Amino acid sequence: MAQVLRHLPPVSDPRFMGKIGDDAVVYRLSDDLAIVQTVDYITPVLDDPYSFGQVAAANALSDVYAMGATPLFALNLIGFPVRDLPLAHMEQILLGGAAKVAEAGAVVAGGHSVDDPSPKFGLAVTGLVHPDRLVTKAGGRHGDMLFLTKPLGSGAVVTALDRGLAGKDAESAVFPLMSALNRGAAEAMLRVGAAACTDVTGFGLLGHLHELAKASGLSARVQASAIPVLPEARGLLELGAVSDGTRRNVRFLRDLVDWGPEVSEEDRLMLSDAQTSGGLLIAVAEEKRDAMAVALREEGCLAWDEIGRLVEGPAGRLLVVD
Repeated sequence: MAQVLRHLPPVSDPRFMGKIGDDAVVYRLSDDLAIVQTVDYITPVLDDPYSFGQVAAANALSDVYAMGATPLFALNLIGFPVRDLPLAHMEQILLGGAAKVAEAGAVVAGGHSVDDPSPKFGLAVTGLVHPDRLVTKAGGRHGDMLFLTKPLGSGAVVTALDRGLAGKDAESAVFPLMSALNRGAAEAMLRVGAAACTDVTGFGLLGHLHELAKASGLSARVQASAIPVLPEARGLLELGAVSDGTRRNVRFLRDLVDWGPEVSEEDRLMLSDAQTSGGLLIAVAEEKRDAMAVALREEGCLAWDEIGRLVEGPAGRLLVVD
């Protein structure tokens, strides 16, 4: 993908803030107001259409939260096989998405649909942010502590459900995780004053950490044993619930990660697990570590673990120890 994008003309408008590759596009309207725009859509990760709509909407909203912005309105993007599936399923997908957007305090203002043999759903989301409160991947500093606000494992569980390796218990465990908004985590990081942030989705924890560290001009050290993981997910990896996306992540990270000899193969896969609607990965100055932990707990985040830190070293290089 990078080989394709590098041929696109650079953005020269001085009102454009940030860089290509940030979680969302930011465009300054005035000294105290900027508009944030993002778009994302996914294929079904759950059988229930309404639940899938909720997860897809939470996933699309996440990039706005990762930039420290507030969602304002959204437009539906849906591909649906109108000849093969009941239109009632499409209606439920849209209703699920609308409910999640309403939970975020935003509105669905329209959208676009296409006849597609493979269902897909997501949102184009518009938000607002004060330019001085913008959080990007590039703000990390040496010694910053890293926090992850949702446990890993959604990719393994979704893959297991798709392959018939898991049942309703696993689905019941992963749905609240994937459908939870990152609003509370974003509010916590803004209250404390985070240095950098990104959300954790298809590139897995290490893929997104690589991006954040590279943008900040630093390396990162991660403690595998400190990373929260869905209990249901570990055993499913052993059963072979490894998605194609996770395997691509492993290949991409091969020359970017130094693994401690004590880190198990299972942990290597889990840290590369392609997530759907994962949590925020937040970098915060060491003196704000305790305040960050408290703020995340107050916001009811599903996890608030300190998992490592940014350190001096080659930009984007990662070290993982047990």
